[in-house]
Amino acid sequence: MITSSLPILLLSSLAAAFPEKRAASASAYCSNSGGNYKLSPIAAPVQGSGSPGSESTWKLSVDDTSSGHKQTIVGFGAAVTDATVSSFNTLSGSTLQQLLNELMTGAGADFALMRHTIGASDLSGDPSYTYDDNGGKADTSLSGFNLGDRGTAMATMLAKMKSLQSSLKILGSPWSAPGWMKLNGVIDGATNNNNLNDGYLTSGGTGSTGYASAFAQYFVKYIQAYAKLGAHIDAITIQNEPLNSQAGYPTMYVYDYESAQLIQNYIGPALAQAGLDTKVWAYDHNTDVTSYPQNVVNGASKYVDSVAWHCYASNVDWTVLTAFHQSNPSIKQYMTECWTPASASWNQAADFTMGPLQNWASGVTAWTLGTDDQDGPHLSSGGCANCRGLVTISNGGYTFNPAYYMMAQFSKFMPPGAVVLSGSGSYTYSDGGGVQSVASLNPDGTRTIVIENTFGNDIYVTVSTNSGQQWSGNVPTRSVTTWVLPA
Repeated sequence: MITSSLPILLLSSLAAAFPEKRAASASAYCSNSGGNYKLSPIAAPVQGSGSPGSESTWKLSVDDTSSGHKQTIVGFGAAVTDATVSSFNTLSGSTLQQLLNELMTGAGADFALMRHTIGASDLSGDPSYTYDDNGGKADTSLSGFNLGDRGTAMATMLAKMKSLQSSLKILGSPWSAPGWMKLNGVIDGATNNNNLNDGYLTSGGTGSTGYASAFAQYFVKYIQAYAKLGAHIDAITIQNEPLNSQAGYPTMYVYDYESAQLIQNYIGPALAQAGLDTKVWAYDHNTDVTSYPQNVVNGASKYVDSVAWHCYASNVDWTVLTAFHQSNPSIKQYMTECWTPASASWNQAADFTMGPLQNWASGVTAWTLGTDDQDGPHLSSGGCANCRGLVTISNGGYTFNPAYYMMAQFSKFMPPGAVVLSGSGSYTYSDGGGVQSVASLNPDGTRTIVIENTFGNDIYVTVSTNSGQQWSGNVPTRSVTTWVLPA
């Protein structure tokens, strides 16, 4: 069938004259294992079955009608750690501004979800700290509460990010309560009694003794202090990795029922009484203990509307999120932590973004956003000494690492408010070769399809939509390729 190109040309000239009009033609962007494609424009898919020639072919289907609507995207991003803030702050003002523009706007990745560390994590320089250390002495009135230099620098950095990305959502997670609130009296250094002193482990139960109320007020004061510096905190988890108790860096063990009781009876009410709209997300740990977030959701339903998952379970299985969704359809889910070491495979960040999205996650944050060229600064003992950021800061400049491009293939083209669509055709063989995909319907009516090709050859992909269209095009070898289809 011969069609005139005039309407397309006319539409594209209209689009140039009126940039707010919707795109009239498809486009494609690619990042690959070889690094020669980095969010690079490539040949766009064509409508119809196209001409695969001698290439291997692959078929995908996407339900872009209302029956295919799944979860709504909140955003993508990474963890802003002390290492991120201190390394970013070595840059000149103009270089930092350029970097933040690339991270937070459509000029680059357009990240809209950032997790940050409340006090020290393993990616902090020595010494460990919280916002109310008070020399280790009890401070039940929290009169010694102080963000300190590092907390102030972090809030200031998050406020700069917020000024560039109006949709930015910020999640805060502590690695430990202040030492004086714990049974062992220390932020780090001991696994024995590495628990909040809140009465949970006594016959009286949570709140019968200790510091449950002070712990709740600690979150209130932190949220208020960040807000004063321009960083609105949208959500918290009450403890990073509550099932992880180690001696070398800040950790704290929190039981599932204890977490539920703290949120339902202390933290939730304290936030509400202070007039704060900050949400509480459950869990913040691996996919292999699903009973934990379920028990928190059950016991703190008044305040918990979301669950946060990490990627570190052996043989991580993201279908756990689909099962959780089926039991808890009103609860949002997020993948809030997965590391991006230099030793990782080229598509590791694509996998920890793709898998959760296929299974009802509304957002993904990597660990961590930025580090120096020594994968730090980090504590001298414990935790992660080889956690490389999405961006490495060195000699007054910055370098985006492969994980940045892999995540940007999603974040740049699936904005907040996009609705993930159900689809089929994704499959990976036992040797690792295959195709994984996820699609979205975007607020402007365009549709995004992210296609991960792990084969050692180019493939020719045809996508059929339930609205009755076919789109076909080349997807390069070992790449993540994003198609943006017109409304």
